[in-house]
Amino acid sequence: MIKRMEVYLVTDGNGQEAVEFYKGVLGAEVTSLTLWGDAIPDVADEHKHLVLNAQLVVDGIRLQISDESPEYSYAPGRNVVPTIIVDSVVAAQKLYDALKEEAQEVTLELQETFWSPAYANLIDKYGINWQISAEVEA
Repeated sequence: MIKRMEVYLVTDGNGQEAVEFYKGVLGAEVTSLTLWGDAIPDVADEHKHLVLNAQLVVDGIRLQISDESPEYSYAPGRNVVPTIIVDSVVAAQKLYDALKEEAQEVTLELQETFWSPAYANLIDKYGINWQISAEVEA
């Protein structure tokens, strides 16, 4: 079951600055800020400052921000990503399979990550870049 849909902003190496900007503009509370250097073992020094994931809350609505992965080129127009949060791995798989059909690109196959038991990123047949993330209650 879909729990909620959120907006995920991807920045071009200036994620920490963007977090502070949107915090002020939106009156948001920063509830989480993880840098690449905090979470990725043996990350290159020039990438340690990059935002892996920041979570801001505005009147109960979550906004997420990260810097583009150094493995990819930053692409304006693909930097605002709808994110679908589901309540199970099964729901993530079903949604992933449906969006993957005729997809233009699968950026990251559905897989377990350290933050989600089922996470994927893909560009559907209409050119929309989606993230799917399962958040399962422990």
